[in-house]
Amino acid sequence: MESFYISQKKYEELQKELKRLKSEERPAVLKAIKEAKALGDLSENAEYKTAKEKQKFLESRISELQRKLANARILDESNFTTEKIVIGAKVTLKNLDNEDEEVYILVSKEESNYKENKISVDSPIGSSLIGKKEGDKLLVRTPGGNKKYKVLKIEKGF
Repeated sequence: MESFYISQKKYEELQKELKRLKSEERPAVLKAIKEAKALGDLSENAEYKTAKEKQKFLESRISELQRKLANARILDESNFTTEKIVIGAKVTLKNLDNEDEEVYILVSKEESNYKENKISVDSPIGSSLIGKKEGDKLLVRTPGGNKKYKVLKIEKGF
């Protein structure tokens, strides 16, 4: 897994989830496996199979979180500038096709959340915005067709 940028807040959320999975969920699953084993014949023991499946999923999530945390690079807020668009920027755009204003926060794909207007720097719009300045116009090629935008404002997004 390559390194990626992430906000301090998201990094702490991942750490908290990992701690909870290790300290609460893992012991609960191990207890469920132990209790299911005590019921006898494992070949027809639905409780045992369910607990083992849950353990497999849990260990997979723990490994995923450990990899993410090991490869995460926390965004340095002190170096943030509004001179040009970078990861962590909150960008106000004018859609030149319909005159609507759209606001996005550029984040890594691990942090993207369309409902919160957090778009990945790897998305068509995100990758087109990197390096642009206020007043710049851009053409974004999306699966739904080309869109024209003008950058109205760049702010700190985290």
